[in-house]
Amino acid sequence: MLQLLKKFTLVQRIIIGMLFGILLGIITPNFVFIGILGELFVGALKSIAPILVFMIITSSLAQHKAGEKTHLNSVLILYLSGTFLSAVVAVTASYMFPVNVPLSNVSAVAEKSKSATYFIKSMILKIVQNPIKSMIEGNYLSLLLWSSLTGLAARYTKESTKEIIHSFSKITQSVVKCIISCAPFGILGLVFTSVSTKGLDALGAYAKLIGILVGSMAFVALIVYPLMVFIMLRKNPYPLVFFCLKESGIPAFFTRSSAANIPINLELSKKLSLNKTSYSISIPLGSTINMGGAAITIPVMSLSAAHTLGMNIHPLTALLLCIVSTLAACGASGIAGGSLLLIPLACSLLGTKNDIAMQIVGVGFIVNVIQDSIETMLNSSSDLLFTATAEYAETKKSFSID
Repeated sequence: MLQLLKKFTLVQRIIIGMLFGILLGIITPNFVFIGILGELFVGALKSIAPILVFMIITSSLAQHKAGEKTHLNSVLILYLSGTFLSAVVAVTASYMFPVNVPLSNVSAVAEKSKSATYFIKSMILKIVQNPIKSMIEGNYLSLLLWSSLTGLAARYTKESTKEIIHSFSKITQSVVKCIISCAPFGILGLVFTSVSTKGLDALGAYAKLIGILVGSMAFVALIVYPLMVFIMLRKNPYPLVFFCLKESGIPAFFTRSSAANIPINLELSKKLSLNKTSYSISIPLGSTINMGGAAITIPVMSLSAAHTLGMNIHPLTALLLCIVSTLAACGASGIAGGSLLLIPLACSLLGTKNDIAMQIVGVGFIVNVIQDSIETMLNSSSDLLFTATAEYAETKKSFSID
């Protein structure tokens, strides 16, 4: 069976695993041990990803040669622009198609708006978190800082020291390749769990909300991001866009974790012959600040509360909501459901009471099975898309796969 599977590409094997997961979920829904395969796969990726990020960035910077292009400025501009434009799309869609959701105890709903100062302060302090704790908790902003400082310091050490660091990086990458090769079985377990627990049955009452979320994400993925790529490359963007959605987006759809998809994006960057010094930093960075999907979820859910309560939101407040959603999305955790926990921040900006905001978070968890999968698919695939776009724009290379 293993020899037969080797004849297929990773994406084809994942699709096979998905089909088997659906079949087993229908035939043997009570055989919960199948679902453990998915938990093991995602758990393994989440566990190794922080170590991989730290080692690759440290190794890349230690061996970086003066004058070598990294393209990180362009990548950063694309990340932040894409996240902000996603928030604008979400707010516009929410105004065009207002959604009401079932809420309880909605009397006396308004309270004084709160600033985002506390959140921003917390995010800044999080950057200097203890590196060991950051590795355990998957705090990639902190890991980027400490691995960068370690790598820069290692540039002035002996060549033998650099080789040792590089060897550890290679060993970690080999471990990751072994884990990724098990992706079809992990996806089988994840799909089995979704089907067997019938998570989609409870979504009927929230169909319009799901439609706004998914429609906004699809618009961003197929219109906004390709337009950004076209402006950078002046070429048809869709071959690259569809490659990223297929190769990176499909695994991310099932793992529902940007952090877990980091190893896959690193492998795909190598497959695209991108500059390792660039992608070893931009991919982990993207899993932290390139959060277009989260920047859609946060305002859509927050404005659904405002529409339900009959609140009138001033256009300037809507613009501020886009900015706050962008900042909040950049601080969203790279785990499943991370953006939902930032909804109360946006709700406080609109003057919505915390108990109402927490009800909206509860609604978010109901639609989470679809929302979070599409959101992660958008986030993770665009990490690869923007990394490749920045390099192709500066080097004038064409999209190709080795």
